[in-house]
Amino acid sequence: MPSASASRSPATLRAATAPAAPVLLDDDAVDSVIAWYDAHHRDLPWGRATASPWGVLVSEIMLQQTPVVRVLPRWTAWMQRWPRPADLAQAGTADVLRAWDTLGYPRRALRLQECARAITAEHDGEVPRTEEALRALPGIGEYTAAAVSAFAFAQRAVVVDTNVRRVLARAVRGCALPESSLTAAERSIAAAQVPEDRARSVAWNQAVMELGALVCTARRPRCEECPLAAGDCRWVAAGSPAADPSAQRRVQRFEGTDRQMRGRIMKILRTHGRATDADLLRLDPEDPDRVERCARSLVDDALAVRRSGDLELPS
Repeated sequence: MPSASASRSPATLRAATAPAAPVLLDDDAVDSVIAWYDAHHRDLPWGRATASPWGVLVSEIMLQQTPVVRVLPRWTAWMQRWPRPADLAQAGTADVLRAWDTLGYPRRALRLQECARAITAEHDGEVPRTEEALRALPGIGEYTAAAVSAFAFAQRAVVVDTNVRRVLARAVRGCALPESSLTAAERSIAAAQVPEDRARSVAWNQAVMELGALVCTARRPRCEECPLAAGDCRWVAAGSPAADPSAQRRVQRFEGTDRQMRGRIMKILRTHGRATDADLLRLDPEDPDRVERCARSLVDDALAVRRSGDLELPS
């Protein structure tokens, strides 16, 4: 006779191990997360209590796909140099790209300058308060608009970044990791979890993001330090099951990629202002086509220009 487990179909086994239907955190759990934040949050210079709305917006753009430790010195120098949108709007493009330095994805620097010009021209130099107005700015998407509205203007907003998604996946849905991209179901859960009270909603958004960044991390969560682990986290209650392979993101290779080559070319341009074809060829003499392809892509993205045959930063 086959065992009971052997006779069950794959579909039945998946159903048996699937997370239970989501149950939102109650008020006591929300309060415990906010209390944890009050005691353990990092004192970052773009915090709502110290930074201007412009400073909050700049930080949110810089922090996209970039860790805090790399952003801190760049944000500080940036805000000292261009403390208002109007200051950045008038800056030279080459200066902006040099100041962006090694933050990566330098198109963000150009979008940030476009955003500063729009704020200066359309909003009298003041960052708009509403999510609708923020989303109308160049380079501002759903997440950034919600984050600026919440953290710069203390408005109730649904702020859903990678850290928030991971905390809610574990605590509310009992999953080790969220799906590879934001789903409608996740967005609905996040929206329903935000407290109705405006001040409390801001505190929750700050707290759950910080909890995901410091404690409920992707690879080595420190559940013993989590305010939800004692009884409010469904993932811990289920024995911390491993992630569904379909939910795990592949770590993209960087060494040898076009992105790495683009970064090496940009480093030469930031340092010397221009690069000859000979300078570029030295970056990879065995694959000149790759070097040319990457240089051409920088021109296409308005991050560089060709002048008299040389590659230069845009003026």
